[in-house]
Amino acid sequence: MGVGLLGGLFDKFKQGLKRTQELVLAPMGRLLGLRRLDEAQLQELEDLLLQADLGVGAVDRLMARLRTELKGGTEIDPKAVLKDELLKLLRQHPARPFVAAAPQVVLLVGVNGVGKTTTLGKLAAHLKARGEGVLVVAGDTFRAAAIDQLERWGERAGVPVIRNQMGGDPAAIAFDGATSAKAKGTPWVLIDTAGRLHTKDHLMKELDKIRRSLQKVIPEAPHRVLLVLDATTGQNGLQQAEVFARTAGVTDLVLTKLDGSAKGGVVVPILDRLKLPIAFVGVGEGVDDLIPFDAEAFVDGLLDA
Repeated sequence: MGVGLLGGLFDKFKQGLKRTQELVLAPMGRLLGLRRLDEAQLQELEDLLLQADLGVGAVDRLMARLRTELKGGTEIDPKAVLKDELLKLLRQHPARPFVAAAPQVVLLVGVNGVGKTTTLGKLAAHLKARGEGVLVVAGDTFRAAAIDQLERWGERAGVPVIRNQMGGDPAAIAFDGATSAKAKGTPWVLIDTAGRLHTKDHLMKELDKIRRSLQKVIPEAPHRVLLVLDATTGQNGLQQAEVFARTAGVTDLVLTKLDGSAKGGVVVPILDRLKLPIAFVGVGEGVDDLIPFDAEAFVDGLLDA
């Protein structure tokens, strides 16, 4: 990744993680500036890392590394150690580039209220800004507001939106979208879906029906299934997300509302536990505030490097 682009991502992450920095990580700055830490200072640092929602597993690894390097009274750079360990964790599941050589069908799934429709609109704008053709499918036919919202995003981004009447069959509208994209050679088909819980069997079966409809037109579809998660829920939603990821055939994660969370470190346990790459994160409400996830830019933003 180019230096300029990485610098831009760092600025985005730094701004998006501002609440986490102010409420949790700012007090850590004093400790990270030390070259030797006693046990009381190590315990304080551990508490702060847990408050940032980095997760017990990751924090245990970080603290074990710090304690090992501090043995014998040697001087260390705590910030460099933390950065190195965090990057190791975050690079375990690298995201695949969003590249479309032929029609690529992307399905967005998740529970209610996580920002799926807004994320889809921002993703459409992101891909269109790269000069690539995009078709948006309003597959959440249960909420008139979702259909209207996507149409506004379509107008804003300059991309066509295929819609049906409220209460229509989501599988049928997905089929129409795939058919249109294949006929026109449109590189990207982005499909919104209604919010659903993994415990609602009939709604999960509806996702299977959408998948089967798509495959009648494009056998490999959907090429990606993005599970959209709300960062402000912290680790509370992880178990639900874990089951959802298995049952819905999820390939990538999108983390929204990172700027609204005081526990931005939740990115680490989410990736570590779900074993799925994070494709994008939302760090604001602007059209350009959905950004590709970059481990180094995220860690630098988190530690305010």
